[in-house]
Amino acid sequence: MENIELKNEDCINYIKKMPDKSIDLILTDPPYNIAQYSTGNIPLPGRSAVNNDLGEWDLREINPADFVEDFKRILKPNGNIFIFTSYNLIGKWHEAFDSDFDTFQYFIWHKTNPMPKIFKNGFLNSCEMIICLWNKKHKWNFSTQNEMHNYFECPICMGNERLKSPKHPSQKPLKLMRHLIKIASDEGDVVFDPFMGVGSTGVAAKELKRKFIGCEIDSVFFGAARRRIEETL
Repeated sequence: MENIELKNEDCINYIKKMPDKSIDLILTDPPYNIAQYSTGNIPLPGRSAVNNDLGEWDLREINPADFVEDFKRILKPNGNIFIFTSYNLIGKWHEAFDSDFDTFQYFIWHKTNPMPKIFKNGFLNSCEMIICLWNKKHKWNFSTQNEMHNYFECPICMGNERLKSPKHPSQKPLKLMRHLIKIASDEGDVVFDPFMGVGSTGVAAKELKRKFIGCEIDSVFFGAARRRIEETL
């Protein structure tokens, strides 16, 4: 595929081979390492139980400090980094990256259709955090103050967009990925996702006329991502 490079390998190894200052936007969704907290399936009265287990890929510990040097090296001086994360890791990302970038902020994705809590025993998990990193004079495509909120609302993947086989529990919606890519890059720029999953970043990047480099260690998810991106016009 023209302007698309996909790798079925461990991103830690692949990043070492990437050229300096070659990436305009790193947009990625690493494992949150929350599978260890799972209590298993959630029973629902009169319905099938909700599968609350994540895959084995989430059990592999992510250490943000492992990415600082190479993310800085491959990012262009006016580039941006967006990293999806969770409550248990945001402090580690801040500790690792804050001193190496001029700005460390967070962005909130509000899910308008989160999984319900039938027993009403806590808040709905309706918000997800995205770490935003950049240096002075970074690329930023806003024209009005109203567009600049660190908050975006859209539903989680549903219907035809949600892959059924393989099913990825953290597949991100294209509406959100398009929004982030438009904010932080221009047409023809290179978007890199080292934890590609089933390829939502790549699909959105291709739709928006960006170049894309994606890396995914799981061969099943990699195959699904490649098919989705190939089929994107």
